[in-house]
Amino acid sequence: MKRTIEKVAVLGSGIMGSRIACHFANIGVKVLLLDIRPKELSEAEKKKGLTLESPSVKNRIVDKALADTLSSKPSPIYEKDFAGRITTGNFDDDLHRLSDYDWIIEVIVENLEIKQGLFEKVEKYRKAGSLISSNTSGIPIHLMADNRSEDFQKCFAGTHFFNPPRYLRLLEIIPGPQTKPEIVDFLMDYGDRFLGKETVLCKDTPAFIANRIGVYAIMSAIHTIEDMGMGVSEVDKLTGTVIGRAKSGTFRTLDVVGLDTTVHVANNLHKVLEHDESRQRFELPKSVSVLKENEWYGDKSGKGFYHMIRHDDGSKELKEIDFSTYTYKPAEKPKIKALDAAKGIENLRKRIKFLVNFEDKSGEFYRKTFFDLFRYCSNRIPEIADDLYRIDQAVCAGFGWEYGPFENWDILGVSDTVKKMEESGDKPAEWVYEMLDAGIGSFYQVIDGKRNYYHIGSKSYQEVPGLEDFILLDTLKSANKKIWSNEGASIYDLGEEVIGLEFHTKMNSLGQEVVEGINKAIGLAEQSYKGLVIGNEGPNFSAGANLAMLYMYAGDQDFDEIDLMIAQFQQTMMRARFSSVPVVVAPHNMALGGGCELSLHADLVQAHAELYMGLVEVGVGLIPAGGGTKEMTLRFSQSLTSGDVALNRLQETFMNIATAKVSTSAAEAAGLGYLEQKDSISINRKRQLAEARQKVLMLHDAGYTQPLERKDIRVFGKSSLALFEAGITGMRYGSYISEHDAKIARKLAWVMSGGDLSEATEVSEKYLLELEREAFLSLTGEKKTLERIHSILFKGKPLRN
Repeated sequence: MKRTIEKVAVLGSGIMGSRIACHFANIGVKVLLLDIRPKELSEAEKKKGLTLESPSVKNRIVDKALADTLSSKPSPIYEKDFAGRITTGNFDDDLHRLSDYDWIIEVIVENLEIKQGLFEKVEKYRKAGSLISSNTSGIPIHLMADNRSEDFQKCFAGTHFFNPPRYLRLLEIIPGPQTKPEIVDFLMDYGDRFLGKETVLCKDTPAFIANRIGVYAIMSAIHTIEDMGMGVSEVDKLTGTVIGRAKSGTFRTLDVVGLDTTVHVANNLHKVLEHDESRQRFELPKSVSVLKENEWYGDKSGKGFYHMIRHDDGSKELKEIDFSTYTYKPAEKPKIKALDAAKGIENLRKRIKFLVNFEDKSGEFYRKTFFDLFRYCSNRIPEIADDLYRIDQAVCAGFGWEYGPFENWDILGVSDTVKKMEESGDKPAEWVYEMLDAGIGSFYQVIDGKRNYYHIGSKSYQEVPGLEDFILLDTLKSANKKIWSNEGASIYDLGEEVIGLEFHTKMNSLGQEVVEGINKAIGLAEQSYKGLVIGNEGPNFSAGANLAMLYMYAGDQDFDEIDLMIAQFQQTMMRARFSSVPVVVAPHNMALGGGCELSLHADLVQAHAELYMGLVEVGVGLIPAGGGTKEMTLRFSQSLTSGDVALNRLQETFMNIATAKVSTSAAEAAGLGYLEQKDSISINRKRQLAEARQKVLMLHDAGYTQPLERKDIRVFGKSSLALFEAGITGMRYGSYISEHDAKIARKLAWVMSGGDLSEATEVSEKYLLELEREAFLSLTGEKKTLERIHSILFKGKPLRN
C-alpha cells in the first residue's frame, strides 16, 4: 500500500506539540493543532464582553501556545510564512476533522488515563488505516491502545521526538504488540527521508533507549561528581565539545532542558526498574534533590545549577551553585591540567583517548564515568535493544554526542578497557568476553567500504542497516578511498565516477591549503571523473576565509601579497564556476563569507535544511571579494524584467551584505538570494552528500556544458550610488552605524553600482571582480579594519568601531 502524508493532526499544543506541528509545517505538510477549551474567562476576555462560546476564547489555549512557540528562540520554523500551514482548533469542536487526516499524533499530558480517554474520542472520527501515534516518553506503548479496535491497534505506535524537534535528530519508533510491520517500516523511512531524523527502532521498555541511557549517564555522573568533590564549571568544561558532546556540558544542559524534566524521568525509572542492577544510580543525588526542593529548575525558573544576575546598571554576573553550601558563588574559570595538555590534539578520537588515560583528577573522572556507562550499556542488550548500534544511534542523535558509548569504547580499545574496567569493579556483560574470546576486538569495523557492527546473536560482523543510501566520509577513509590530501583538505572517490572534496581545517576556514584542494579536485575531476562534490561532515561547512594570514600581511602593509591572495581566491571561485565538469557544493550549518561565496559559484547547491549562510565580511571591516559581491549583483541583474529598474530590490541585496545578514535556514537562504530555484535542500544531513552526488550525475547525464562568462550584468552607476548614499547617510545620522561602517558600505555601493557610471550599463564579471579586489585591498589598509580582524582572531568576538 502506497502511503502519502499530506495532513497531520497534532493533539496537544504544549511546548512539544507546538514544535512538532512546526516541524511538519517546515516540510510542507498541512497541520491541525488541537488542545482543550478554556473552562473560564480571563480578565481581559471579561472586559471585552466575551463568553466561553466566543471563537477567540475557545481556541485561546492553542493559539497562545502556538504564538509563544513561534516567538521562541531558536525558532522552531524555517520561515515565518510556513506557520500559515498550521490550523488551530480544540478538542470539543474539531475532533470530527480528524477524519480527513493521514496521521494523528498525540502529545498531551503524561497520564495514561487521560491519554486513553482521548484515544476513545479520536477513534470515533479517525479514518480506517490512518496512522496514530503517541509522543510519550515514559508510558508503555502497549497500555495506551488497550480496548481500541483492531485497526487502531495495528496502526498505532510510539513516535518519540526529542525536543526541540527541528534541531535534535532523534525519532524513536516504538511498535505496540499489534502494530503492523509495514506501519513500522513506513514510520522508520518517513522519519528519515521526510523529517530528517535518525530513526531508531526501540523496544517498549521504560524510557526506551535514548533517555534510559542518557539519563543514566547524567545521574551516574552527578553521583560521581559529588563523591569526587567537583564543581559545576569544572564539570561542564570537561563534558562539552572537548569529548564530542554538547557545548553546554552537563549542568548547563540540565538548566536549559529543565531539571524537572530530568527528575521526572529519573524518578519514574527508579520506580519501575526493579530488576535493573544499577537502579540505585537513578536515585536523585543530593544536589539534584536540593535544587528540586527549591524549585530551581534552570532557565525556566531563573535559577538552577547556574544563576545569571542582572544588575540595575545592565551588567550581568554569572554564578554557580556551591555543592558544599548550596548557595551561589561566582562562576569559576577552572584551569584543568588535562585540557591544557590536550589543546594541541585536534583529532577528537585521539583527544578522547588522551584525556581518559590522563593521570590526574580529570582523567579519573573520565574513567569512572566512561567505564560505568560502558558496563551499563553492555548489560542493556538485549533488554532495550537487540543490537548495540541502536544504542549509539539513539544517544548520539538524542543528546548530541559525537560518539556513542560503544564507539567510545572502540576508541579506547575494547580489550585494554575491559581489563581496566575489571580493576575498577565495572565488569561488563558476558557477551563482551565472548566477543573478545572469538578474536573480535572491536564493536565496529569497515568491511568492503561498508560499516559493520558486532552482531551478538551470530557472533560475527553484520552491516549496519539503513546506511545504503548514505555517503559517510569516515567510512571512505577506513576503506582507503582517499586519493589526495594536504593539511587542510582531502579528496575521496565517492563512487559512480564522482569525487568529493572535504575541508578539515579549524572551523573549516578557507586558507591556502583549501584553495589548493579546490583547484586540485577540479583538475582531477576534469581529467578523469564525471564531476565533483564539495562538502564535509564537520560541525560547519565553513566559517569563511582564514583571516590570520591576511592579518599578518595587512599588519606588515604587504599589499602586493594581499592582492595576490585575493586574485587567487577569485580565480579559484571562478574556476568552480567555469569548470568543464559539474561542481555541486553541499553546505550545512555555517556557510559564511568564503564558504557562502563558494556555494554561490557552484553549478548547483545541495543545501542542508539547517543552513546559516551569509556574506559577513563587513563584520571584519571588509567587503566580499571572492566573487560574492559580483555574484549577488549578477543575480539581481538577471532577475530584472524588461523595463524593470527596481532599484529598491538592489538596495535589499545591498543591505543584506552591508548588515551581514545570515539566514536561519536553507529556506530563508533562498529568500535572501543565496540559493536559487535550481538548488535543492536535504532535510536529512546524512543523505546530503549522496544527494549531491546524484545532482552531479544528473547534470552530467543531461549533457553538461561549461558556462561562459557573463558580460551582460546590468549596473546603474550614479543612480544607485545616490540611492545607497542617502541610506548610508541616514543610518549614520541616526547613529545606527559607525563612521567605519559607512566607509565599508560606500565601498560596497561602489562595486554594486559598477563605479561612477553616468548611466545604466552592462558590464562583465571580470569588471566587477576587479572592483571587488580594489575595494577589499583599500580596506585592508584601514586601522579600524585591522582592529576588527584582531578582535575576531584573538577575542573571538566582533568589534563595532
